[in-house]
Amino acid sequence: MGLKSNIVTVTMDNLAEHPQTICFINPKHEYYKHKVEWLEKQFAKGLVIKLLYIEQEKKPVGYIEYTPGEECWRGVDAKGYLFVHCLWTNGKKYQHQGLGTLLIKEVEGDAKKRDGVAVLTSNKAFMAQKELFLKNGYTVVEESGKEQLLVKQFKKKSIPKFNNWEKELSKYQELTILYSCQCPWVARFIEEVKPILKKEKLRPTIIELKTAKQAQKAPSLYSTFNLIYKGKLLADRYISTTRFMNIVKKEIRAA
Repeated sequence: MGLKSNIVTVTMDNLAEHPQTICFINPKHEYYKHKVEWLEKQFAKGLVIKLLYIEQEKKPVGYIEYTPGEECWRGVDAKGYLFVHCLWTNGKKYQHQGLGTLLIKEVEGDAKKRDGVAVLTSNKAFMAQKELFLKNGYTVVEESGKEQLLVKQFKKKSIPKFNNWEKELSKYQELTILYSCQCPWVARFIEEVKPILKKEKLRPTIIELKTAKQAQKAPSLYSTFNLIYKGKLLADRYISTTRFMNIVKKEIRAA
């Protein structure tokens, strides 16, 4: 690869120098602080964020976030592994130049004393797709709908697996929103949707997932956002308020 790159590990000490760490939310925005508070707790538990810069760009062109499997915020059991929460590279401009592989090598380097690396990929929004990991030697060990659990083992130990999120889903019959501040856009949505809930006279149960253990038992694999009604998962990614209103009309008012 001809690009001159530099990878920076983000900590609480240098976070202010790398505001794009917080999912491109303006640092002056009130929801920026929610992710900062979340990060401070998770860094203490082994979470790692690395940004990839290249010489001619001021902003990072790549990002990876990973944590010990015991502390992952997805609906999986990945004890003994490092688990990748997020990986992205910047748009089409730098596609197919090995940036994603550089970031994968970072997590693998940190995982040498563990059983391996695991990641949840998806054909849906906000997550890396499986092809990048497949070409780097990962294997699909489980699939559910458009989500895939991939693993690269370093030791012959137990294989990560999905937790029984569908069993958890059946527990929620009333309109319920479960979310975590791992995604600051989701935290932002929780506030943005409140005027709509009042106008529509909807009173959902809103539950914040505050620990990794709670996230691992969430009623979806992605865990970060769960909009549920009558045991049905209506959304499991950040949605706009317009999309929320469409869901209300189709799935709740029409029920």
